[in-house]
Amino acid sequence: MKVHNHIIDTIGNTPLVRLNKIGADLPCQVLVKVEYFNPGNSMKDRMAIKMVEDAEKAGTLKPGGTIVEGTSGNTGMGLALAAIAKGYKCIFTLADKQSQEKIDILRAVGAEVIVCPTSVDADDPRSYYSVAKQAHLDNPNSIYPNQYDNLSNSQAHYETTGPEIWEDTDGKITHYFAGVGTGGSMCGVSKYLKEQNSDVVTVGIDTYGSVFKKYKETGVFDEAEIYPYMTEGIGEDILPKNVDFDLIDHFVKVTDKDAAIMTRRLAREEGLFCGWSCGSAVAGALDWAAENKLSEDDVLVIILPDHGTRYLGKVYSDSWMKDHGFLEERDYATARDIISSFDQGRTMLSVDVSTTVNDAVKQLTEANVSQAPVTDNGSFVGSLIDSKLLGMIIDNPSIKETPVADVMGAPFQIVPKDTTLDVLASLINRDNPAVLVPDGGDSMRIITQHDVLKAVTEA
Repeated sequence: MKVHNHIIDTIGNTPLVRLNKIGADLPCQVLVKVEYFNPGNSMKDRMAIKMVEDAEKAGTLKPGGTIVEGTSGNTGMGLALAAIAKGYKCIFTLADKQSQEKIDILRAVGAEVIVCPTSVDADDPRSYYSVAKQAHLDNPNSIYPNQYDNLSNSQAHYETTGPEIWEDTDGKITHYFAGVGTGGSMCGVSKYLKEQNSDVVTVGIDTYGSVFKKYKETGVFDEAEIYPYMTEGIGEDILPKNVDFDLIDHFVKVTDKDAAIMTRRLAREEGLFCGWSCGSAVAGALDWAAENKLSEDDVLVIILPDHGTRYLGKVYSDSWMKDHGFLEERDYATARDIISSFDQGRTMLSVDVSTTVNDAVKQLTEANVSQAPVTDNGSFVGSLIDSKLLGMIIDNPSIKETPVADVMGAPFQIVPKDTTLDVLASLINRDNPAVLVPDGGDSMRIITQHDVLKAVTEA
């Protein structure tokens, strides 16, 4: 009889499937590796069992022990399956942006789940990273696998996912795309593929609100890049040890909205009922492929990390999509539309952090603008608003010779091009009269309160 001794023995050997409608306008082959065929419905099963078995070999995980981990849901599921098979307990921490389905699924397989706030710094004692570490300290005979820095994560994909892709494409793969969160699937697979053929191009999918893309391109960990986003499982406000930037040739960012819409398209047009970050990966890969003019000789492989059951109350809910402006009942202008309406000669004034207040005022006056971002070696570190500067100078005239670093406000928020007019209007007010919008490469454009008001009246 062909029988598996336990469900965890079915991990791996997931199918590679051709996209037939989505991306049909591209000359290259577009293939997706469908990881929801793993028993826990995600690619995280691979690294979960690897981390557990490596801990057993090292003697850190003993019989009757407890597995404590911070997870976005899928790693927890993989660890829970391993725990059931091997007789361990589980405690998982999740950020409150994760779907209720993920929380319910983990509890269904016997895990204790602690939900933590999303909108706190990674080192805040309330963050899901910190709460997991504390739970590990509070529970004797426990391990904290730490998928972010545990290199068993990327090693699992080096040993399994990479060889599967190479074999299933008969070594013809030319481009590999994967979302980057912990970095395990991106870098483990990339390492294996590049060892087989150093010409394979690897592209990481990032999200707006994450630090990865800018860090790869500049080497700067820019906290101004960090702001809340909704897509689950990719992007970070930390640099996990599993993210080896030398193994990632390029990064591309995808908005929450574009990811959600593509996720629904994959289900409707290709029959692939997959998760939110799957939409991110496909949208980012197709945009990158189109921009870089790939040919019919190119073979793209895109990882689809998980299953759609985790997102029934989010991207697969029409009401949720409408509430978040992803399925608008009316057509709103976007940041992209506003920028395209700018006069061709319009440029954005930025003031260096070392500039004196007096010189900064002169620059604002000469440019005939009321606000400007403050930069330090290309990074956006603060903002200047003329009305606030005026009040400061009246109160203390001596500050005119001090650097703007001493008086600048918080940096203007960076928003994606597809941010709709209604969202822009909610972000811009008297205290925050502008936002910044990436415009390709390192270029940035500024949208002011006046720009939004003009767009509203012309709508």
